[in-house]
Amino acid sequence: MLEISGLTWALTIGVIVALLAVDLVLAAWRPHRIGFREAGLWSVFYIAVAIGFGVWFTSVHGGTFGAEYFAGYIVEKSLSVDNLFVFVIIMTTFLVPEEHQHKVLTFGIVLALIMRAIFIAVGATLLSLFSFMFLLFGLLLIFTAVQLFRHRNEDPDVENNVVVKTARKLLPVTDDYVGGKIFTRVDGKRLATPLFVVLVAIGGVDLLFALDSIPAVFGVTEQPYIVFTANAFALLGLRALFFLVKGLLDRLVYLSAGLAVILAFIGVKLILHWAHVDISASVPEIPTPLSLGVILGILVIVTVASLVKTRNDPSAKAHAGSLRGHREEER
Repeated sequence: MLEISGLTWALTIGVIVALLAVDLVLAAWRPHRIGFREAGLWSVFYIAVAIGFGVWFTSVHGGTFGAEYFAGYIVEKSLSVDNLFVFVIIMTTFLVPEEHQHKVLTFGIVLALIMRAIFIAVGATLLSLFSFMFLLFGLLLIFTAVQLFRHRNEDPDVENNVVVKTARKLLPVTDDYVGGKIFTRVDGKRLATPLFVVLVAIGGVDLLFALDSIPAVFGVTEQPYIVFTANAFALLGLRALFFLVKGLLDRLVYLSAGLAVILAFIGVKLILHWAHVDISASVPEIPTPLSLGVILGILVIVTVASLVKTRNDPSAKAHAGSLRGHREEER
């Protein structure tokens, strides 16, 4: 079992909070259009921080835990790219001005970290108390994988999202973004701006992604500290990655299918682990190095196949995938 001191936890959380604070301050202090060069530099910085942490973690706690961290980070990073698809859909649906997209993304990342921290604490507790939770998590991931694969050529219907529709019913909303404010006053009345609705939509999406990503990363490691850091460092780079690759996302036509395969693979891994622990030690388990290799292999195949497809068929367009078909949502 990985032993992490309270001081290490505090320092880790402190570094993550400090990085988030920098993002928040920049978004509020100098709202502007994020260019390719700036997004590229921030992306390199966040990836370097994640790798640097992984190198330090491996040197202190050994290669086994280090491999689990890097496997978890790659799983979360790949799922984050699908998250970006939905962010693009939300930004486009609500016509968010480019100078305010940085702020929206940073708040979305903060919400995602809070939600995932809660799910990590709950998930770790359940797994430590009830080994059959590995079976339930595995079945959840396989169900998600099947649904994502079935609806891989669709996008989530943001406008008809229950959370978004409820927010619009409860609060009067202005027609424009009022300089990037979340709330404003018009004729003495306090009104929400479209930016508030966007944040609500992103918060709802973050919740759904947390329900999938936490069981997925618990499929590669049972250590709460590794689960938390893998999630945190993957999410911290999400804001910069959005501006770097949003023009390329349309070309990743097979990403949803690839993510469905990854989720199904991790689901099987969790079920095998449950069977090994609760049924018989003779049931084989999938080792972390093999998991890392399979996940990387799937991502490479998906990326190459997508680029070849879009090169041969320029009209092909990628989709974020949906857990429910639009016909199901209309019922």
